[in-house]
Amino acid sequence: MALSISSLKPSKSGNPPITLIYGVDGIGKTTLAGEWPSPIYLPTEGESTPSDFELPTPGDIESFDALLDVFGELLTEEHEFKTVIIDSLDGLENLVWDATCARLGVQSIEEPGYGRGYVEADSEWREFLGALAALKKSGMHVVMLAHPEIIRFDSPTTDPYSRYVPKLHKRANALVREQADIVAFMNYRVSLKEKEVGHNKKVTHAEGGKERQIHLSEGAGFMAKNRYSLPDSISYKRGEGFNALAKYWSPAANDNGKAGKKEAA
Repeated sequence: MALSISSLKPSKSGNPPITLIYGVDGIGKTTLAGEWPSPIYLPTEGESTPSDFELPTPGDIESFDALLDVFGELLTEEHEFKTVIIDSLDGLENLVWDATCARLGVQSIEEPGYGRGYVEADSEWREFLGALAALKKSGMHVVMLAHPEIIRFDSPTTDPYSRYVPKLHKRANALVREQADIVAFMNYRVSLKEKEVGHNKKVTHAEGGKERQIHLSEGAGFMAKNRYSLPDSISYKRGEGFNALAKYWSPAANDNGKAGKKEAA
């Protein structure tokens, strides 16, 4: 059947968002992710849930194929889960590179030379992101966690400055951020105060506090974004983070009645 502009109709996605959360150490990324409904936790080596609460998990994800197998089960088998948490993307990146190296028949991602290994890894990353899109379409929330790093940003409109970004190779970073509906950066609230140190001389210093913030729109010091009408930032109080965010997207996205047996994508 041919498409025609005479048959236009309103369109609005009711699928849950794919969310990427990164932030400074100990800020509560996993705690926040655990507030999503009925989660299954997929950790890479070295990652674990906080000591004061539990998340259902099949154990450490030790290979890229193992992760895809879990995704396949979530898409085709009966289950009670409504959210999948991947912790962390920088741990997953090593598994992606291992899979790329196996496909190319090389020992390291650097071996092909001239950055070709990282370009080749785009194939595995796109396979991963395609699986996330299928999970989202099936009605599941997807939450990806990542550690931060500070890089120099050469802006074309301002002087260079440093900012926080997810700790991933720049190619993977771009692919993941493009796929995510929400990129949230978590940090403690910082206040700038002036102090007199001499005659007509003042210095500015930063004072941190215990208030935790979730940044949802890009700032000079960090990457963030959202495809909803979310505020630039919200304060994070344990147990209230998901509800504070979820009220801004479609109610249908939070009604994961589709969780259970999925049709294969």
